[in-house]
Amino acid sequence: MKELPTISQFQVFKNRKTILKNPLPFHRANFEKYGDIFKVEVGFRKTIIFTRDATIIRHILQKQHKKYQKSELQTVDLAKYIGHGILTSNGEHWRIHRRMVQPAFHKKKLQGLLGIMKQAIDSELKRIEPGTTQDVFPLMGDLAFQVVAKALFSRFDIQKNMEQLQDFTERNQKMLIREMRQPYLKWWFKASGKIKKHLDLAEQGRNILNTIIEERLASGEEKDDLLDMLLNATYEDGTHMPRHQLIDEVLILFTAGHETTANALSFTLFLLAKHPTIQNKVLKEVEKIDLEVDELMQGLSQLTYTKQCIEEALRLYPPAYVIDRKAIADDVVQGQNFPKDSLVLMSIYELHRSSAFWDSPEEFNPDRFDIALKRDYSSHYYPFGAGPRMCVGNNFAMYEMIIAIAQIIKKYQISTNLKTIEVNPMISLKPTEVPVFFEPR
Repeated sequence: MKELPTISQFQVFKNRKTILKNPLPFHRANFEKYGDIFKVEVGFRKTIIFTRDATIIRHILQKQHKKYQKSELQTVDLAKYIGHGILTSNGEHWRIHRRMVQPAFHKKKLQGLLGIMKQAIDSELKRIEPGTTQDVFPLMGDLAFQVVAKALFSRFDIQKNMEQLQDFTERNQKMLIREMRQPYLKWWFKASGKIKKHLDLAEQGRNILNTIIEERLASGEEKDDLLDMLLNATYEDGTHMPRHQLIDEVLILFTAGHETTANALSFTLFLLAKHPTIQNKVLKEVEKIDLEVDELMQGLSQLTYTKQCIEEALRLYPPAYVIDRKAIADDVVQGQNFPKDSLVLMSIYELHRSSAFWDSPEEFNPDRFDIALKRDYSSHYYPFGAGPRMCVGNNFAMYEMIIAIAQIIKKYQISTNLKTIEVNPMISLKPTEVPVFFEPR
C-alpha cells in the first residue's frame, strides 16, 4: 500500500469542483500520470485504491470474488435511499434474495414479457416528431421507464405515481453523488437536514410502491409480470418475502432497470447518428426482420449487427463506469497487497478504452464484436459487471435495447450536429443531452 502513488486529500479538495461535476478527467489524468493503480486520500486515515488493471479487476470480480464484497458506498450510502435489495446487500442476505429474484429474468420468463416490452416501446416512439431535432435522452428515459413499469406492474393507469417515484429517485441520486464526491461535507449535509429531506422522499417512494402492491393483492389477479414473480417467490422454508424486502427489490429493479437502459440507448443513438455507414448496415439488417409479425425472440436473435452496435456503445460508455469492492480478507494481486478493509474502485470506463486491449479504443467499431471473429473479451469487457454479481437484468436490458434501436432505425434516418457528447457520471454514466434529427425514411 505504501508503495502506491498517492493523491493527497489536499489535491482532492483543490479539484473539488471538477470532481463534483465530472470525475472522469481527474481519473484519466491520474491514471496517465501514475499508471494503472494509485490511491486517493479522502479523509482521516481513509484511502481509496483506484485501478484499471485488467488482471486485478478480473481477480476481484471473478477469480477471488469471495474475498471481496460491495462497499459501504452501496450497502450503506445508496441503501439508505433505495433499500437493501440485491444491488445493495452482501453475504447470505444477497445470496438468498438473488436466488429468489433471478428466475424472473430467465429467458423463458422474459419471452413472455417481450410483447409488453415492445408495446411500451412502440407507444413511446410515437412521441418522435418526424422532421425535427429532439433530445433523445429524456425520450429514452421515458421509454425505458415505461418498459420497466409495465413489465413490473402490467398497468397503464399509474403514470402519475411512476413519475413521482422517478422524480424522487433522481433527486436522491443527486444528493448521494454530493455525499460521495464531497465526503468532507457529510457533517453539513446531516446537520443542515439535507439528508433527512431526501430520506423523506425515499419513504414517499416506498409508500407509492406499497400502495401498488396492496392493490394487486386485493384484486386477486394473476398478471404473470415481474411483480407476480416476486410475490410468488419463496424462501427455502416456503415463506414469502416480507413487505419491506419486496419493496426493496421492486425499487431496485425499477431504479436500475430504467436508468441504465436509457443511458445506453441514448449513447447508441448518438453513435449511430454520427456514423451513417454503420447506421445503414443496421438498416439493412432490421429491414429483413418484421417484429410486428415474426416471433419476437426469434426475430431478436437474428439482429446480430444491431446487438454489436449496442455492445460497442456499452464499451465506450459503460453504465457502471466504476465498480466498488471492499476486501474482507487480506489478498495479494499482481504483487500488490490488498489488506482487509481496503476499498477498491475499478474503472470500467478506463479499462474499456485501454489501448492494451482494444485497437483504436476511442473509435466506434461494432465489428470488433462480430462473433465470427471469435475474440474473447471476457477479461476486459464488463458492461454488466462480472462474476456472481453480474447484473441480473442484462438479458432484459439487451432485448429492450435491440427492439428500440430496430424500430427507430427502420422508420428514421438519424443524424446529429453534436461533435462530442458530454457525459454526466452519476450513479451510472449519463449523457447531458443528445440532440438527434429524425428524417422519415
